[in-house]
Amino acid sequence: MEKRWIVHTDFDRQAVLDLENNFHISKSLAKLLTLRGIHNPEEAVRFFKPKLAELYDPFLMKDMDRAVQRIQKACQEKEKTLIFGDYDVDGTSAVALMFSFLKRFDLPMEYYVPDRYNEGYGISNQAVEYAHEKSFTLMIVLDCGIKCHEQIALANSYGIDTIVCDHHLADDTLPEAYAVLDPKRKDCPYPFKELSGCGVGFKLAQALAQKNGIPKEEVYRFLDLVVISIASDIVPITGENRILAYWGLQLINKRPRQGIESILSYSHIIRNKDSETMKKGTIFNQLVRINDLVFNVGPRINAAGRMKTGRSSVHLLISEKEEKTKELGELINQHNSKRKELDSEITQKAIHIIDEDLSFKDKRALVVYHPEWSKGVIGIVASRLVERFYKPTIVLSLSNDIITGSGRSVQGFDLYSAVCKCSHLLEHFGGHTYAVGLSLKPEKLDEFVDTFEKAVASSIQETSMYPTIDIDEEISLDEINNRFYDVLNAFEPFGPENMSPLFITKNVLADSCHIVGKNHLKLIIYQPEQRSFPLSAIAFDLGQYEERIRKKEPFHICYHIEKNEWQGRSYLQLTIKDIKFEFAPFDKI
Repeated sequence: MEKRWIVHTDFDRQAVLDLENNFHISKSLAKLLTLRGIHNPEEAVRFFKPKLAELYDPFLMKDMDRAVQRIQKACQEKEKTLIFGDYDVDGTSAVALMFSFLKRFDLPMEYYVPDRYNEGYGISNQAVEYAHEKSFTLMIVLDCGIKCHEQIALANSYGIDTIVCDHHLADDTLPEAYAVLDPKRKDCPYPFKELSGCGVGFKLAQALAQKNGIPKEEVYRFLDLVVISIASDIVPITGENRILAYWGLQLINKRPRQGIESILSYSHIIRNKDSETMKKGTIFNQLVRINDLVFNVGPRINAAGRMKTGRSSVHLLISEKEEKTKELGELINQHNSKRKELDSEITQKAIHIIDEDLSFKDKRALVVYHPEWSKGVIGIVASRLVERFYKPTIVLSLSNDIITGSGRSVQGFDLYSAVCKCSHLLEHFGGHTYAVGLSLKPEKLDEFVDTFEKAVASSIQETSMYPTIDIDEEISLDEINNRFYDVLNAFEPFGPENMSPLFITKNVLADSCHIVGKNHLKLIIYQPEQRSFPLSAIAFDLGQYEERIRKKEPFHICYHIEKNEWQGRSYLQLTIKDIKFEFAPFDKI
C-alpha cells in the first residue's frame, strides 16, 4: 500500500535562528528542536540534559497523601499486603518495583499477577477472594483498577482497603478505593498526564521515600524498570517520561539488574569482557537503547503472561540470584519463541479470513473472530493486521464462554472513543487512543460488529484511511556527517512525540544497488547536484524498486540516519523507510 509523505514546513524561524547561534548547530538541527516544542536555549538544555532534580513532587498527584498515609499505617501494624498488577510488561515491572521497594519496611507481602485466560484484565473477583481467604487487609493495584468498581466494592465489603495506581482513562465515577492515583483522573492536578503504570508506582515509591527520609538514590535504582515500562507501553517520551527514560537507560547500561541482563543475553546485546570498553559507559558490547527494550526486552517479559503466567516475569525482575535469573531467563525466552510461532500462525489464518470474505473490502474497520485463537497473542495479531490492511482492527477469541478481544488503531483515529460507543454491548473494556481491550457475551457479537463498524465509519477522517509517513524536514546529503549524527544522537531516547528524526532527500541516484536477504535493497547513493560523498543505505522490504534504480532513474528517499558497525569499523548509513519516483508535490503541514 502506497504511503503518503507528510513534511513539516511550519516552524518558528526566529527560534531556529536563536538555537542555531547559541548551540553552533546547523539550521536543520535547530529546526528539529523547534518541531519538538523547544524554542529557546533554556528548553534545549533541559532537553539534552534531563535532570532527576526536575521530576515533579509526587504529592502533586491527587490522593497521594492518602495512599502514603495508608501504607505507613500498614507498615506500622505489619498488615498483610497484596501487590497486584496486570500481566503485561507495564504491570509486571510495576509489581517488581513496588514489591522490591516495600521490602525495606518488613511488610508481610505477596504479589499477585492474574491469569490472562482464567481471570482476564484488571482486578478479578478471584483475586479479591484470594486476598480475603489469606487475610490481606491492603491491596496495592498497579497498571489497572481504574474501572474495577465491582471488584473494589467486593474488597471493601471484606474490609480490604485498595490503593489504585493506574494511568488509563477513568469513568465519570471513580471506584470507591481508599486512594486512586491516576494523573488522568479529571480532578488530578498532576502536571504530567502520560506516566506509565509503573511510572505511577514509581511516584508512590518516591512519595514514601520523602515521608520516611529514604535517600532519593534508593528510589532511582528502580528507573530501569520504569524505562522498560515506558518503552513497552508506547507512552510519549516527553516531559517527565523523558527524564525517567534517560536515566533508566543509563542505569541499564551501567548497572543492570540481573534479570534484565539475563533477558538481554538472548538478544544480540551481550556483556563485554573488555574492561576498557566497559569504562566508556556500558557493560555491554553496544549501548542499550529504547528500541532494544521495545523489540528484545519487552516482548520476552510479555511472553510469560501470554503463554503461561506473568508471575515468572516478576520473579525474574526481583531475583538477585544469578543462577535463578539464568533459569528464569531461559524459561521466558522459550515462552517468547512459542509466542512468535503462535502469533505468526494466527496472523496467517486471520489474513486468510479477511481475503476470502469480500465484505471486508468495503468496511472501514476489521473485526475478526475465531473461538480457538489464543487470547494471549490476539493484540499482536491485531497490530499485524493494521500494518497489512491499515484499518482499525479488533481480533476476538473465546475464553470461558466470554468473547475477549484486543484492538489496535491507525494513525489519527481514536479507537477508544469508537469502542465507548459500543459500551452498552460490552462486559468490560478499557485502553487508550491506539489500543483497547474488551469482552462481551457471544450473543452480542453480531450487534457489536455492526455498531463498531458504524462508529468507525461515522468518525474516521480521510487522512486516517491511508498510511502516512511524518517527515521532519528535507535535507541534502552533503549535510550528513559525523557532527550532524552526534547531535542527532543527543535527541535520544526516542519514542512517541520524540521519534527518531525522519528526513527526505530528492533526486538521488545509486552507484550500486542489489538485493540482500529476502527483499531488501543495499545501495550506495549520491546527489548529482551536490558535492556529497556517496553514502551507504539499506532499504528493508523495498526490493521491488531494484530494476528502476539500476536504470539510473532518479528517486526520492525518506530515511533515518544511523551508525553501522562492521568488523571494527563504523560508518554512517541511511535506513530508507520509503522510496518514490514521482515528482508530484509532497503533502505539507
